Amino acid sequence: MNHGVVEDRFRAMGSDIHLIVVGGTADMLAAARTRIDVLEQRWSRFRPDSEICLLNAAAGEPVVVTADTVLLVQRAVDAWRLTGGGFDPTLLDALIAAGYDRSFDQLPDGSAVGAPPVPRLSVTRPGVTDILVDGDVVTLPAGMGFDPGGIGKGLSADIVATEVIQAGAAGVCVNMGGDLRVLGESPTGTGWTLAIEHPRCTEPIALVGLWDGAVATSSVLRKVWTVNGRRRHHLIDPQTEQPSESDLALATVIAGQAWTAEVLAKAVLLRGRARAFDLLDADNAALAVDHTGRVTASETLAAYLGGATLAERVQFDG
Repeated sequence: MNHGVVEDRFRAMGSDIHLIVVGGTADMLAAARTRIDVLEQRWSRFRPDSEICLLNAAAGEPVVVTADTVLLVQRAVDAWRLTGGGFDPTLLDALIAAGYDRSFDQLPDGSAVGAPPVPRLSVTRPGVTDILVDGDVVTLPAGMGFDPGGIGKGLSADIVATEVIQAGAAGVCVNMGGDLRVLGESPTGTGWTLAIEHPRCTEPIALVGLWDGAVATSSVLRKVWTVNGRRRHHLIDPQTEQPSESDLALATVIAGQAWTAEVLAKAVLLRGRARAFDLLDADNAALAVDHTGRVTASETLAAYLGGATLAERVQFDG
C-alpha cells in the first residue's frame, strides 16, 4: 500500500532529531515532537527542575517520579547488567570532573577550562544495584549521581516510535542524533535503509537494511573539548572513571530496540578492538572503527548489508 509520508527536523536533547512518519498526519508529528520535549524536560541533567536533577539532589531519600523516569531508571539498571558493567549510569561526577559540566552546546568552541580530573575512591562509591525502585518511587543511594546520557536518546526513540504506531501510523523512523529506531512500513515499502556514518567521512561506512529494529553509534570523535590543554570526551570508562583510552574511535550496533543498541555500542567501543564483540549475541550485529580507520565487523553484520562488501578501512576526509 502506498502511504503518504510526513517528516520533521528539529533540535532536542542536544542532538539533531529527524522524524519520518509513513501513513501519518501532521498531528502525529506534532505529538511526537511534544513527547520528545517532555522526555527531555524530565530527564535532562542540565535542567534544575528535571526529575533526574531532583533525584540527584535528593540522593539518599525517596522521590516520586513519573512512569517515564521509572522506566528510564529500570532500563539503565538492565543496561548495566546487559553490558557486564560496561555501561554505568552512576558516573555523573566523573563526567563533571572531565569537564562535561554543562550542555555540550554551551561549551565554548568545544572546549572547557578547569582543573584536571580528580580520581575518586571507587571502593566507597555506591553502585547500580543500590538503586531502589518501588512503584513510582525511586531512591538513589546517598552520594550517587545518576546520568541518563548513553541510554536516554535510545529509550526516547523506542517510546516515540511505539506511540506513533499506536496512534495509527503505518511506519515510523525516529532518528535521535544518529540513534535510530524504525517500526512498520518504510516510505518505499521495501524496508528501511539506514546509513552508518563516521564524523570524518562524507560517505557512509555502510548501508544497512532493517524492517523493525534499531541502529546506534557511539563515538569519541563528536563531543570533544579540552581541559587545561588536555583532550577530553564524554565516554567514561567505568574501570578507570576517566575518558576512555580504547583503541576504537567508533562503534555501531544493530539491535531490536534503540536503548539496547545504544548501550551496547558504548560497551563495544570501551572493550577495544581485540574484544569488541564479546558481549553480542546472535540477535545483534556491530561494526567498529579504530583511530586509524580500520574497520572490524561481527559475523552477523553481513545479513544486514544486502550483499554489499564492507571496506576494510575508511578513508578520512581532509
